[in-house]
Amino acid sequence: MMKILIVEDDEMVRDMLLRHLQRRNYTVIVARNGEESISVASLERPDLILMDLNMPVMDGLEATRLIKRNPITAHIPVIMLSGHTMPSHVAEAKLFEGSCDDYETKPVDVERLIGKIQAILQP
Repeated sequence: MMKILIVEDDEMVRDMLLRHLQRRNYTVIVARNGEESISVASLERPDLILMDLNMPVMDGLEATRLIKRNPITAHIPVIMLSGHTMPSHVAEAKLFEGSCDDYETKPVDVERLIGKIQAILQP
């Protein structure tokens, strides 16, 4: 079973994503901020990370940069989640040192997100 790490500080968004992913038979683990995501990713080694862009303690871009620098976690694909919908924000997240594999805006379109997850995780 594929394992997904949700990194999200908003409890409602985190719980909604958790329920939808578990219904589709993904194993789900969570982190509440970017700093926590770094250690959780190293310990749990998920198949994919859903990373919120704006969080307290450490934002998603910085956390993703550090995850991608670590040889243990560098291979893990990251989908950035953000309420920023301007094209410049999307381009910035996708191009940020080549670390983001995709970008999804909030409110999250769950079916579109599931499609992106499936496309990335296909063998």
